[in-house]
Amino acid sequence: MDATHLHLVLSHFPIIGTIIGIVILAYGQISKNIEIQKVALATFILMAIFAIPVFLTGEGAEETVEKIPGISEQLINNHEELAEKAIWLMGVLGILSIISFFAIFKKLSFAKTITVITLIVSLGTFGVFAQLGNLGGQIRHTEISDGSYNNQINNDNPKAEHDDD
Repeated sequence: MDATHLHLVLSHFPIIGTIIGIVILAYGQISKNIEIQKVALATFILMAIFAIPVFLTGEGAEETVEKIPGISEQLINNHEELAEKAIWLMGVLGILSIISFFAIFKKLSFAKTITVITLIVSLGTFGVFAQLGNLGGQIRHTEISDGSYNNQINNDNPKAEHDDD
């Protein structure tokens, strides 16, 4: 398994895992169940760990796909720039989750507050990772892109839209 394959396989975990963690943490908050909250926080910590190899394999994946004809360098750059922000945000979520877990475990006075803050940060993190996944998908899946890049190719090369002529 090369870096590209690993990147594609692992990249779904932080997105899906974060939304699962949000649902679990929200339920734990509503039900005031500390054990459920701990499960959610552990999920966020695990997703922060998973995000590391996803980020580290991104460069190898880029080197593979940029050689494929018709791939937008701009989409790759947009994905890469957002990934650099997203990995830091996921790191913050992981650290907040560790602090929240510790605060709950030690029954510290700020445990509820830090856990609510963690929930809020997790919502933002999910939003950024969902956008990141969408940008990554657009690199190879033109059916989900807005078509502006494909229109640019067709305008630059009118023969491209009539290849079957």
